[in-house]
This record gives sequence, structure tokens and C-alpha cells, in this order.
Amino acid sequence: MMVDVSDDRPSEDNTANGAVPPSDETETPTPTADSGKAAAPLRLPTLLIIAAVLLGLDLLTKTIVVAKLTPGDPVPIIGDFARLSLVRNPGAAFSMATGMTWLLTLVAAAVVIGVIRIGRTLRSLWWAIGLGMVLGGALGNLVDRLFRAPGPLQGHVVDFIAVGWWPVFNLADSSIVCGAILLVVLTVFGFEPDGSRTGHGRSEEAATETATTSEDEPSDNGANGTASSKGTAA
Repeated sequence: MMVDVSDDRPSEDNTANGAVPPSDETETPTPTADSGKAAAPLRLPTLLIIAAVLLGLDLLTKTIVVAKLTPGDPVPIIGDFARLSLVRNPGAAFSMATGMTWLLTLVAAAVVIGVIRIGRTLRSLWWAIGLGMVLGGALGNLVDRLFRAPGPLQGHVVDFIAVGWWPVFNLADSSIVCGAILLVVLTVFGFEPDGSRTGHGRSEEAATETATTSEDEPSDNGANGTASSKGTAA
């Protein structure tokens, strides 16, 4: 019985050391969810500008009120509902904690330092607005604590806005409250200080990984199919 012997020999270039011919295709880096964050600018300058504007307005209005108004002699704006009434407040916002002036001064200083530290890595515009409002208000009242009578760390804050039954307050108090409300809303809806949103970054990352896996599967199947065909031929 005669057996046909094939004279075909595998190419030495392809079989030497099991080398695989280099591919001309270059790998494209997979985009990640962090690439968008890196592109977002730092928002510290925005935060500081907002704080400086609010601080200037607070100091200006207090200076005018102290020069023009007399304690106990309110000036009506909208009847008895809204009026200007000069009050020296030793306590916190809305006349709270009136017997702890020195402690409130230290708290205000700590808030200022904390906001600036957070702002150094801030990339969210809305967080910059909220923190800028808190910083501007805290600085406005801190200036009163440090430089107004009866002395440093004991200074009384100038309040002059009276609306209905609400305690008398100033622009700094309003800025702090509005900024704090904005920060709470941002936190509730998942907006992070780095500009991302809770849950959305994970979804984008999962979608990217799924797309990458889908692209890799055909090449793996093709390689397996090639190996199977070689085994069958052998």
C-alpha cells in the first residue's frame, strides 16, 4: 500500500521559535470615566471671586447702615413687613448663641480654612458657587468679630434686615444660608465636588468595559477557530 507523502514544508520564518508575525494594528487607549474629570478646570478662582464680591457687599452695606441708622429706630421699606433695623448681635446667625461670641469666632475661622482647603481641588462650578457664598458670608461676619466693639474675638455682628417675624439678619447670614442650601441640594442629587455625578461615572465605566469586551471576543473566537481548523487538518 502506497502512502502519499506531501512535499509541502512550513515556512521557517513562521515556525522559528513559534514567532508570530507582528501586527500592523496599533492599540487605541481605552477612554475612561476619569478623562472627563481631568479636562474640567479647577474652580478655586471662581470660588474666591464670588466670596470677595459678597464680602465687599456685606462690608459696604454694614458701613452705610452704621453711619445712617440708629439702634431702636427702624426704617420701614414695605410697611411693617420689611424694614431696616440696626442691631448689634453678639451671637450667631439670626441672634442664636449670643453668649458664645469667642467660640463662634473660632468656628467661623475654621469654616474659612476648611472651605479654602476644599476649593483647592474643586472642579464643579455649582459647588464653587455654593462654597463661595458660604466663604463670603463667613468672612463678612468674621471681620465683625475681629474688628468691631467690644474687642477682638468678642466683636458684635451688625444686623439690619428685618422681614416679618424673622430675626434680624444681614447679607452675610443670607449668603451662608443660601450657599448651604445649594450644597445640600447638590449632595442630594449626587453632584460631586470633582464635577462628576454619583452613579453616572460607574455607568460610563461599565459601558466602556462592555464595549471593550465585545471588541475582543471576535478576535478570540477567530483565534480559536483557526486553532481548531489546524487541529482538524493535522
